[in-house]
Amino acid sequence: VQLQASGGGLVQPRGSLRLSCAASGPSLDIFAIGWFRQGPGKEREEVSCINMGGTTDYADSVKGRSTISRDNVNNMVYLQMSNMKPEDTAVYYCAAARLVCSANAKMMDYWGKGTLVTVSS
Repeated sequence: VQLQASGGGLVQPRGSLRLSCAASGPSLDIFAIGWFRQGPGKEREEVSCINMGGTTDYADSVKGRSTISRDNVNNMVYLQMSNMKPEDTAVYYCAAARLVCSANAKMMDYWGKGTLVTVSS
């Protein structure tokens, strides 16, 4: 499967953003799909993930202000983020796993190119 993240850009603090992950190849409904991010000088970290059955998880740092969803018909996964903070600034990646979501980036099987999100006034 090939993945492509989009929707990044400049957003003001307390603003909102929706990131999209488009897939080509096999249907996304046979994968767990995760969003990861890597900020300047930081390790890559999981932001959110959605399993094949629809269960989700979120990093504590985004819990309550982010929603991950999947559209299996159109082979898309979305990450809606609100109340954005400067510390959300990072390159965001979507990734797919053949089994289940994992917070460990090494456990994800496929990666797309990232999209840069900058939170700044």
